[in-house]
Amino acid sequence: MYIHKIYCISPQQDPLQADIECINEPVDKKLLAVEPSYEHIPPGVLRRMGKSIRMGVGTALPLLDKINPVDGIIIGSANAGLDECVKFLIQIVDYDEGQLTPGNFVQSTGNVIAGQLGLISKNKGYNITHMHQGLAFENAVIDAIMQLNTNPAHSYLLGGVDEISPFHYNIETLNGAYKKEDISNKEIYQSNTPGCLPGEGAAMFVVSADKDAAIAKIKAIQTIHTDDVELVKQQLQLFLEKNNQDSDEIDLFISGENGDTRTLPFYEACETLLNTDTTVLRFKHLCGEYATASAIGLWYACQILQTQEIPPHLFKKNQQKKRTGIF
Repeated sequence: MYIHKIYCISPQQDPLQADIECINEPVDKKLLAVEPSYEHIPPGVLRRMGKSIRMGVGTALPLLDKINPVDGIIIGSANAGLDECVKFLIQIVDYDEGQLTPGNFVQSTGNVIAGQLGLISKNKGYNITHMHQGLAFENAVIDAIMQLNTNPAHSYLLGGVDEISPFHYNIETLNGAYKKEDISNKEIYQSNTPGCLPGEGAAMFVVSADKDAAIAKIKAIQTIHTDDVELVKQQLQLFLEKNNQDSDEIDLFISGENGDTRTLPFYEACETLLNTDTTVLRFKHLCGEYATASAIGLWYACQILQTQEIPPHLFKKNQQKKRTGIF
């Protein structure tokens, strides 16, 4: 599968800000997305949208070409319109099932982002949303690959979107997912404490089976759900062998490390399989942690391939190595 167009909304005004001193820091322990003016969304529609819907639609519309429309829309989101659903349920209690605002109800379904995109762009093709928590975007990628295997002449809009909704933030806080202390994202990897910084954002891609003028190629994808560090390491080794990828040939490893000491052993175990001079990057000090953060990780990979430039603060090790490809 080849990637041809990319766009994102993140907590950074410039997602690849070169100077770490200029990056946006957390507000109330949250890395909140910097939203644009959404010029592509009709004002009457925009004012009824929740944040995740605005971000998803606002990220996708600049990529949709009216002359060469995509054949389908595939979105991954752990929560999608959940915040609007909670607001509607609260209204039911507050108004004793009386005169309720229909807007929250209409925007509360899980497929609302893909649905709104289909309506606004008049796209009547394949339209689906994957809501599988931390594997939502990965399943969307697998779906896109399957669709292209079946319909190689088609192209698809692929994306991952999630917001920091009050409901989800409170649940995850009670679950101990986030840092208890106030900390700058510039120092997140040196914190040595459990928990991460919550973030949010959206990343969209136009994908097809045509390699002409492509930014990048996704050669293979695999998911695993386990708390066994050794099993993760073994599966990564098998993944590399299955795809005929020698660790000596890997130029760049983009890690999902997020400053949480509880998950750090998983990333370190993966790094042991790499060649000693393989470059390792970290990006979650820019966007924070959320279920579909891997989507913006893919955006970073594509942007780096396009520009061949990497801000110094993304490097974990081997900043000077020459890079011709990416993993």
